[in-house]
Amino acid sequence: MLFNPHNKLNINLTEAITMMRIFLFLATNVAIMVVISIIFNLLGLGGVLDAQGIDLNLNALLLMSAIIGMTGSVISLAMSKWSAKQAMGVQVIEQAQNQTERWLVDIVAKQARLAGIGMPEVGIFDTPEANAFATGMNRNSALVAVSTGLLHNMNADEVEAVIGHEITHVANGDMVTMALMQGVVNTFVYFFATIIGHVVDRVILQNERGHGMGYYITQMAAQIVLGFLASMLVMWFSRYREFRADAGGAKLAGREKMIGALRALQRGQDAQDLPGQLAAFGINGGGMSHLFMSHPPLEERIAALQSSR
Repeated sequence: MLFNPHNKLNINLTEAITMMRIFLFLATNVAIMVVISIIFNLLGLGGVLDAQGIDLNLNALLLMSAIIGMTGSVISLAMSKWSAKQAMGVQVIEQAQNQTERWLVDIVAKQARLAGIGMPEVGIFDTPEANAFATGMNRNSALVAVSTGLLHNMNADEVEAVIGHEITHVANGDMVTMALMQGVVNTFVYFFATIIGHVVDRVILQNERGHGMGYYITQMAAQIVLGFLASMLVMWFSRYREFRADAGGAKLAGREKMIGALRALQRGQDAQDLPGQLAAFGINGGGMSHLFMSHPPLEERIAALQSSR
């Protein structure tokens, strides 16, 4: 049986409760944005931007940017459950096979009722790290998945609090809200990247007709750079929603249980530093790295719960 309520957390944790939900959404969104941008260029739909000759038609550009930006965000949201299952190897519990799975499904069902949402799919993914995530386009048709590491290394109260945290993400519509925000960010990234590409092509490279290779290369490079900078805003929003999810988890499972879960994560994190590529997202980061964290530092989250009444 995976779950022992007396086990203690004894392995390194890579994030505070979950970075997977955010990472999968953003990665899918970026890929879709690039594909849509390429398709638009191949089909010549960007020709509308040349209607005024050297000058850009900014109204047409803004409209096209909104179509590209929002389409990428909506498609990535619609694919979020499927992509999460595939990327994480989630095994959905169709029928509980053991006591652990029955307990897990019962806890999710109980908290979903309390939160006023439809019963999510419940799944388990195999990784030694304690983690969990919730995703889905509809709050009444979501997915809540936990890792084997979470079940192995947290006690019953702590797991219950983690599930409450994820159920709150669903109940608050965080994925939909983030998709809308990401769509707006995408719109302006594409808008300004296109202007930069146009200026480089016409002014610096002095290409007087159509768009040359310099435009496409510069526009793609600008999308990457501006997208990277814009992600700071998305990560700020994610950190804000984490405080709300902690509060919701405390309401569903109990404040002390939620604090206990965060302290368990904190003990595991203290055991070993994050590997290189995860350092920028580390829960104890500071300076510039703090701007790209999807979750606030654990001590801040614990302090917020302790000060709430």
